[in-house]
Amino acid sequence: MAGQLFVVSAPSGAGKSSLVKALLERDPAIRLSISYTTRAPRPGEENGVHYHFVTREAFQEWLERGEFLESAEVYGNYYGTSQLWIEAEMAAGRDILLEIDWQGAAQVRRLMPKAKSIFILPPSIEELRRRLEGRGTDSAEVIARRMAAAREDISHALEFDYLVVNDAFEDALADLLAIARAGRLTMDLQGKRQTGLLASLLNP
Repeated sequence: MAGQLFVVSAPSGAGKSSLVKALLERDPAIRLSISYTTRAPRPGEENGVHYHFVTREAFQEWLERGEFLESAEVYGNYYGTSQLWIEAEMAAGRDILLEIDWQGAAQVRRLMPKAKSIFILPPSIEELRRRLEGRGTDSAEVIARRMAAAREDISHALEFDYLVVNDAFEDALADLLAIARAGRLTMDLQGKRQTGLLASLLNP
């Protein structure tokens, strides 16, 4: 048995987190990979649920041993995805989803080229700005920085296997569900999963 690896990326404000949450609720066969980080937990965050919170020393040791599938430094803190956990889960036949940025996605594609990568777009730049402003938590300066970062993120969209536009939420969710279902039906995976069936049909 072999599981499928899905990688989902998007600019801030595209609705990625909401879509991923809904996808996991609708398709419980997919498990979300929990990243490791050296930053301190924020109020309400739980270790092992939102992140695995570790020391910089431990993270650096694992990084040097090559135990991360992808890793990055963001604002002085390190983030990474356990390659050992991913490989063990997939070997057990479980499907895994990574919710990471385009840089992490590029690292994953290099190491696991059969992973299915999905980029989520907002329907327009105006709608993206409206969503960011609608949060009511960021200053105009922060929103301007997020918009600039979003354009940089979007410039890498064509590097992904699938492109989903989050205009109508349910339509975008349906697209993600369809990608997940199709990803499980590739000949690479089905050929391994259905060896017994194929053998019985060819040698009745």
